[in-house]
Amino acid sequence: MDRLSNTVRPYAWGSTTLIPALLGTAPTGEPQAEVWMGAHPGAPSRITRTGATPSDSSDSSEQALTDVIAADPTGELGQAAVEKFGPRLPFLLKLLAAGAPLSLQVHPDLAQAQEGYADEERRSVPIDAAHRTYKDANHKPELICALTPFDGLCGFRRPEEAAEAMEGLGVDSLKPYADLLRARPEEAALREVLTAILSADPVEMAETVAAAAAAAGRIGGAYAPYARIAHHFPGDAGVIAAMLLNYVQLQPGEALFLGAGVPHAYLDGLGVEIMANSDNVLRCGLTPKHIDVPELLRIVRFEATEPGILRPEASPSGEEVYETPVDEFRLSRFDLSPGAAPVDLTAATPQILLCTAGAPKAGELGLVPGDSVFVPAGEKAEVSGAGTLFRATVVA
Repeated sequence: MDRLSNTVRPYAWGSTTLIPALLGTAPTGEPQAEVWMGAHPGAPSRITRTGATPSDSSDSSEQALTDVIAADPTGELGQAAVEKFGPRLPFLLKLLAAGAPLSLQVHPDLAQAQEGYADEERRSVPIDAAHRTYKDANHKPELICALTPFDGLCGFRRPEEAAEAMEGLGVDSLKPYADLLRARPEEAALREVLTAILSADPVEMAETVAAAAAAAGRIGGAYAPYARIAHHFPGDAGVIAAMLLNYVQLQPGEALFLGAGVPHAYLDGLGVEIMANSDNVLRCGLTPKHIDVPELLRIVRFEATEPGILRPEASPSGEEVYETPVDEFRLSRFDLSPGAAPVDLTAATPQILLCTAGAPKAGELGLVPGDSVFVPAGEKAEVSGAGTLFRATVVA
């Protein structure tokens, strides 16, 4: 197996303290939003593998994991994974540390992504254009598992609940939205109100957001999250759109699965995130970036849903699995006890192991929080010692 050297992404919404606290390092004062583990072309992990073709006189060479996999897809990923997903690692594992809200967003399903990507390719929209919506032809289901208390928004709540929340602020300009939510069937109500929010006059919307934020700050309680969101995004229509969604608080070990068409946003906290390897994001607000309203309205599933907090299913081996309906990734967790027998994780699929607590060992590699390793398909993988390990692999 190979120890990974990973890239920290300094996005503006990142916490300045959560990742340093996990790693046991001093904060730099700059945001540290995500640590990427995997073979995403934007920031692939790097490995030092003995026996690799050296770039100098030494017997080892640091290589991008993308290059290692490209050189021998079947050897690294296994035949079954290559046949099912192609010659690439189909997931990206992350540490995610939110110190401010991420954009309110939604992801397409696989057919929508393929159609949208092909359309933009036909129209020769540059892949790096600000108004480009589809960066690739893949879907992007994702799972976030909390390492600290973690706040987020996930899925539409019932229209009458959203109407009550808006009415409770006592802001006159919110009344038309509340009236629509009460007057129309569920799907039509959610669609019409989100459309109206995103299409509103920017100046008038900024005034509405300011009034709503002030009221939320005065009232506090269940309204406090919207005051915090507005503090980071003053005047943004996404503050009002956020009131249509379920507010969720995860405790450590709990998780959320975000499927296609489900609007969501992460607000605060540290977690382990895993997703299909895609960059397709359609934004609904809380962002200065492009919002493609017509395409967004085509992708969003306008149905009220319960957030569906996931708790892991324990197995006899001690592996605790977060069950999801996708095959591109499978996330599980091991809480290893001192003196317990080693656990054999050898599998016919590729794996990434991430330490989040303690000092366990993966094979002969000692790990501390934040360390991760890549295990090629079929390679012997035994873990031991004391600590918490997350295991990312695929269903093939």
